[in-house]
Amino acid sequence: MSIRLYIGNLPKEEIDRQELQAVFAEEGDGVTTKLIKDRKTGKCRGFGFLTVNNDEQADQIIEKYNGQLFKDTPIKLEKALPRTKGEEGSEEQPQTPKPVLQGTSAPVPSSNKEGGRREKSKKSRRGGGGGGSARETAANVETEAIRPDPRWAAELEKLKEMLAAQATN
Repeated sequence: MSIRLYIGNLPKEEIDRQELQAVFAEEGDGVTTKLIKDRKTGKCRGFGFLTVNNDEQADQIIEKYNGQLFKDTPIKLEKALPRTKGEEGSEEQPQTPKPVLQGTSAPVPSSNKEGGRREKSKKSRRGGGGGGSARETAANVETEAIRPDPRWAAELEKLKEMLAAQATN
């Protein structure tokens, strides 16, 4: 069974996989490296992975190479966490379904209590820059006005009652 090791604290510059593989060359052919690079720049993102044959070899390599200098920076070696569902090299957390408001198909924003990454909205939050017609925007405003956020529904009702009482006075 192969074991994956995380290689951290790599210099964030252009590095070839062969350079990193050369560091672990004396461990034999059963040891392979994978360098994680930025898609846009092609530079190293500061980490990679090392695959070894067994648990004993993994422990020996960690003990031997952890803290060793690679291009003037000490590398950090530890056993990698198991992969989550998704593509290889993807660091994203698995998606969980979001609750849906009654009568709508729009998901409710979830709070980020687990300390994971925040999800980025696909639409711009700034006005103006296209992306939808005025008619679609007006329809969205109307549905939002009809269906308030359920977390604030009770407070909204109180405000409506207070406004109605002021209007009658």
